[in-house]
Amino acid sequence: MAKILNWDFVQKKIKEKKLLIFTPYDLVRLFKVSPIAVNFFLFRNSKKGLLIRLKKSQKGSLYCLSDNLPNQYLIANRVYEPSYISLDTALSFYGIIPETIYTVTSATTKATREFKINGINFAYCRIKKSVYTGYKPIKHLNETVLIAEAEKALADYLYFVDLKKRQLGYERLNLENIRKKKLIRFAKLFNRPRILNLIKQIYAEFGKPSRIY
Repeated sequence: MAKILNWDFVQKKIKEKKLLIFTPYDLVRLFKVSPIAVNFFLFRNSKKGLLIRLKKSQKGSLYCLSDNLPNQYLIANRVYEPSYISLDTALSFYGIIPETIYTVTSATTKATREFKINGINFAYCRIKKSVYTGYKPIKHLNETVLIAEAEKALADYLYFVDLKKRQLGYERLNLENIRKKKLIRFAKLFNRPRILNLIKQIYAEFGKPSRIY
């Protein structure tokens, strides 16, 4: 008979090891039990609401403790790899756009996908491997996550504007902390001259006096 895992013991150990996101195999290795025991444990405690399944996959589902949720950016990084936070989400993070963004958007070299996890929307936009760069690890809510640099997030966004999959719908972009030369350098990686024209357009708009109401 497969060994039965005790919830209190497992929960304590997971927190001690700081496993914010884990796979069934992680538990097999940690507790030295069979995959059958782990799968039974995960199924039973997910039904109870003690665990949240973040991703279902034959290659390795992802779980977290319901009372120890990872931040949304870390979930986005792990659920669909490789990926990094970019576009609207990163632009909002850096204060380039003032709007609150309700979908966590990432760039990926894999197929475009969308997921809804624990009531939150996660969107992944495909870019070519040749432009999969310009991101960095940062500390966000005490966790290390991958996010585009401000200039790359804007270049990614303008790429999808050029593809007609995004619009320059934000009334004003705050470009004060954008290094224009760096933005242009990232934009040139896409090899689409119209992105450079879009950069000229947004800087022309940015240079106009603010309207007074």
